[in-house]
Amino acid sequence: MMTSLARVPCTIVTGFLGAGKTTLIRHVLENAGGKRLAVIVNEFGDVGIDGEILKGCGIESCSEDTIVELANGCLCCTVADDFVPALDQILSRTPRVDHILIETSGLALPKPLVQAFQWPAIKSRVTVDGVVAVVDGPALAEGRVAADLSALAAQRAEDTSLDHDDPVEEVFEDQIACADLVILSKSDLLDEAGFAIAERVVAQSLPRAVKLVRATAGKVDIAVLLGLGIGVEDEIDARRTHHDDEEDHDHDEFESIVLQLPEIADPVALAARVVAAAETPDVLRVKGFAAVTGKPMRLLVQGVGPRVSHHFDRPWRAEEARRGALVVIGLKGFDRAAVERAILG
Repeated sequence: MMTSLARVPCTIVTGFLGAGKTTLIRHVLENAGGKRLAVIVNEFGDVGIDGEILKGCGIESCSEDTIVELANGCLCCTVADDFVPALDQILSRTPRVDHILIETSGLALPKPLVQAFQWPAIKSRVTVDGVVAVVDGPALAEGRVAADLSALAAQRAEDTSLDHDDPVEEVFEDQIACADLVILSKSDLLDEAGFAIAERVVAQSLPRAVKLVRATAGKVDIAVLLGLGIGVEDEIDARRTHHDDEEDHDHDEFESIVLQLPEIADPVALAARVVAAAETPDVLRVKGFAAVTGKPMRLLVQGVGPRVSHHFDRPWRAEEARRGALVVIGLKGFDRAAVERAILG
């Protein structure tokens, strides 16, 4: 019992692209209440956008030392190469961190990551406090697992021969199957009928009783998120997922590109271009930042389907070049040229 109490608790935050994982973690960091937190961010793409979003909070708990970024890979596939060294880096700090948050990429399966906590070298030092799945409420209410899968939804509706166990939906279902808590994000965009549909979709993927919490802008009491004390690594093998009988898995159906942006004059015009890019067939997500002429603050941009948000998040640092970058994530084979034309002209 004493060994268990000495271990550092970790919360794994999983969820599909654009569901709101980073927004949720940012809220936790802003309301840490004195807890010493560390965050491991698993990116998909060549630019650490999510890490930059967190570091742009402007508060002490979002410092460079707090955020560890793992780029170019699905964390569930690269546990030994990427995750263990990151964990070692965090656990070597003095004073010791109180809690570790792990934001997986939208492509990651939670189960292989949780199973890594069974390794003796890890199990003696950390424990999985809980797995939190963030789901896009409005998308579920509209019949999609994510807001950016309209092209896939149309294809499925038109082709009755299509396999119902689509890889993208399997990722969603496996994330829900491993969850100890489900966060229904963007709840301000749902009416009661929408809530009922979204909750029913989640319930269909839950083999056991798990609480579903409604959230707007990632605002959930951290007492609800942290301190679940479940020790998921001890029971994860009993949580059945689509990939249980596979020796390995891949995510070749996804790819990303990074577009460099010169300074822009009009944030609204950029947002319109991002909308056009996000509506390109098979594009899942657009996110990044831009420099606006005459403005000392960096413009943060996030696009999921027709929903694009932008706001100034922090001042440009003196050592930074005033250049923007957008990462575009989509299904393999999406029209890169069309996306570049939409954004860059």
